[in-house]
Amino acid sequence: MRVSEAMTREVRVANPDQSIREVARIMAEIDAGAMPVGDNDRLVGMITDRDIAIRAVGEGKGPDTPVREVMSTEQVLYCYEDEDLDHVAKNMSEQQVRRLPVVSRDKRLVGIVSLGNLAQKEGRSANKAVKGVTKPGGAHQQ
Repeated sequence: MRVSEAMTREVRVANPDQSIREVARIMAEIDAGAMPVGDNDRLVGMITDRDIAIRAVGEGKGPDTPVREVMSTEQVLYCYEDEDLDHVAKNMSEQQVRRLPVVSRDKRLVGIVSLGNLAQKEGRSANKAVKGVTKPGGAHQQ
């Protein structure tokens, strides 16, 4: 099974110039802890509720701080829509992430794949990913 068969296509994308307050409201509205950050349909980073709490609030930044100041840009993980779902699940496990932005081969953001998507479409893949993601000492929480 390919990632495109399991991913969520309706993805809310944060803009680097949006305020963290706006993004936090959107996260609450869609019940998500992370959002891809895009600039002209190109993936430029990820912002998580943890980024907002640690990099913004923890450092005394206000709610009008632009996303670009607190988003994760280094080592933004993603997968391709035509990749094998088992391979992506293994990668999610190894990288200890709960969700990955999905891009086309020309690097345009086309969706997001999460552990929930894996569980709905491919239970075996989800089990592999969950085992790795829930190991103590995980570095990423995307």
